Amino acid sequence: MADETKQNLEEDAQDEETNSYLAESEVESSQDNNLLEILFANDNKVLTARGGEINVTDETRRMLALFSDGTFFVSEDHKFDGLVYNFEKTIKRRKIFIQEPQYVSQNELNAIYAYAERGAGFAKIQGEDLERMQVQIDFINIVARAAAQKVSDVHIVVADATTILFRVNGMMVRQMEYNKEWGEAFVRAAFASADISDANYAQNEFQGAQKLGETALRGSDGKLMLPHNVLAIRLQFNPIAFGSQYLVMRLLYADDNPNGSSDLKSLGFGDREENLFYRLRAVPVGLNIIAGPTGSGKSTTLQRNMIKLLQEKNYEINLITVEDPPEYPIPGARQMPVTNANDEESKEEEFTKALNAALRSDPDVMMVGEIRSLSAAELTFKGALSGHGVWTTLHANSAPAIVTRLRDMGIQPYLLGDPELVKGLISQRLFRKLCPHCRKSVKTRSKDPSFKRLKVALGDYGIENAFVRGDGCKYCQNRGFSGRMSVPEIILPDAMFLQLMINGDTKRAIDYWISELDGRTLRDAAIERMLKGQIDLDEVERWCGLLDQRPIY
Repeated sequence: MADETKQNLEEDAQDEETNSYLAESEVESSQDNNLLEILFANDNKVLTARGGEINVTDETRRMLALFSDGTFFVSEDHKFDGLVYNFEKTIKRRKIFIQEPQYVSQNELNAIYAYAERGAGFAKIQGEDLERMQVQIDFINIVARAAAQKVSDVHIVVADATTILFRVNGMMVRQMEYNKEWGEAFVRAAFASADISDANYAQNEFQGAQKLGETALRGSDGKLMLPHNVLAIRLQFNPIAFGSQYLVMRLLYADDNPNGSSDLKSLGFGDREENLFYRLRAVPVGLNIIAGPTGSGKSTTLQRNMIKLLQEKNYEINLITVEDPPEYPIPGARQMPVTNANDEESKEEEFTKALNAALRSDPDVMMVGEIRSLSAAELTFKGALSGHGVWTTLHANSAPAIVTRLRDMGIQPYLLGDPELVKGLISQRLFRKLCPHCRKSVKTRSKDPSFKRLKVALGDYGIENAFVRGDGCKYCQNRGFSGRMSVPEIILPDAMFLQLMINGDTKRAIDYWISELDGRTLRDAAIERMLKGQIDLDEVERWCGLLDQRPIY
């Protein structure tokens, strides 16, 4: 009863927070519109606009705007930039009236120039034009809010009402709700903002698109700029039953280290996994495959390993990547995008073309973003057969299942069974990390069925060393978790293991891997981290099954 009351209080608090945010958004929207009306009233002009009285470069224009009445706006991202300082000094020296700077977002600055370049100012921008521009600003504001929380995906479901959900640390969290009309306008605005997409938005068709970050759009005026830490957004537009639209936005974040981080430990890998990855990178030829479902961190792990590989080889190798599209920068690599295709058939054709081109471009190592088709798989094996090191990703349930998945795709058994060709099989999941400041001993849940399952599986040792999610604190923003960590299983196969898997004798292959190849399953790796207090009991059971059940392998 107490738990139910607590849950109701939490839901009420969440609803109150959502309503408060919506109310604030409506006030801010109204204030934005009023501000623009005032700015462009009485023939007030932007002196720094193209063709204006003050000639500035595009780079300077991206940072500031000066009106004829002296109103001076500066992008909050560039308030200490030397160009802004020099501009202000020059204007004062020329005795042009300028007020104290007002700091605004990059998108607000872009909107000011967009209005100014229409020629008639804001007074003539009304109705649908005003609504469309406001929804575009809403789009960027929602992305900014998601980016501040390092959200991986934003889901917009348009039915009788519009529901926006964030995937935070792997879990879906309802954020806000709007009416249906706003949602339909939002989805259209998201499509219109994309830099790579079909020519036209089709509500009843499945469509993909991509919105690039500021680096890719530098100097392009009028574009809606993403938050500085967002490299790009993958957009997937879907029709849904009993509704109108369903948009999923995957946020791809720029690396915190501008030179490219190669730190695997920060992802959650331990000494054991780091050593296995090192051994795989040290092999000059052969195929290494990282598997896992969507959102399991495959691309990040692959990127870190490629950066580490280049560093270990002193950047004296030619690393070529083929990606659809490139997700993260790899300094020192030649990253080849596959972007000029609108449907799956065209994508497969273009991907195959790009892979062939990469093989003919004198690579030492190739990285293939993902194996999606038999033709891509065959070319990937061809690269490994021709004396190159090849790294790629694949959708598979586990490290052993990679062999089964490739066999089902149509790869010949003689290729799959060659340990000189198949070097590394890796699978991983992302587990939420416990906040070390507010985590609680599992003993606080002694009446919970999970406590009994833990005792059956690990005895008193498990009870003494396991933790569960706490009530939240200032360090974890009252969530009980602080980010996520990768938990992998890694196989360096030999001929016996591969042959057992090809023959469908999975049980014997797993037993052989564990006993003869010093293997460790995802379940065992997760339990180790649970006993170190890094992840909680519920996370282990969420990804690995109930602890008192006999493991699948």
